[in-house]
This record gives sequence, structure tokens and C-alpha cells, in this order.
Amino acid sequence: MAEKEPKVEKNTQQVKTGKEVYPREAYPAEVVEIVGRLGASGEIVQVRCKVLSGFDKDKVIRRNVRGPIAIGDILMLRETEMEALPVR
Repeated sequence: MAEKEPKVEKNTQQVKTGKEVYPREAYPAEVVEIVGRLGASGEIVQVRCKVLSGFDKDKVIRRNVRGPIAIGDILMLRETEMEALPVR
């Protein structure tokens, strides 16, 4: 008999650990402002993003992002409660 595929809801990521697959929720957030760059060579960008779904829907939070980012990009956040410290 064929093995059943685990059901994964919308807005979830799958984490593979060996042979097992664990779904992990992720919440989309849209980048609304680029605050500044951090790190010795500016490799981290601090952004303000608006959470699009979940418990904190429509909340604007500050997050640190690594890699190329632009206003209007969608980030998939594992959690929406913690906020990054402001740039000095």
C-alpha cells in the first residue's frame, strides 16, 4: 500500500529531519520601509514590515534581514511576537 502524504496547511513550511517531515507555520509580512544597515560590512538590513496574516495581522514590526531586500518584498516569518532592537 502507498504511504499517505502528511497534510500541510496553507502558509506552512516543511522541515525535514532525517526521514520525517514536520510542518512549521510561517506568516507572510510585506516590507514597508528599509531602516538601515547593520554589521561590520553592512550585510544585515533592518526593515519594518507589516504582518499580513495570523494573530498579529496588520502589526508593523522591525526585523533584521540578511541578503538582498527591497520595499514590497514578502518575508515569511516563523514568529511575529519578537521585534529587533532599533538601529543606533
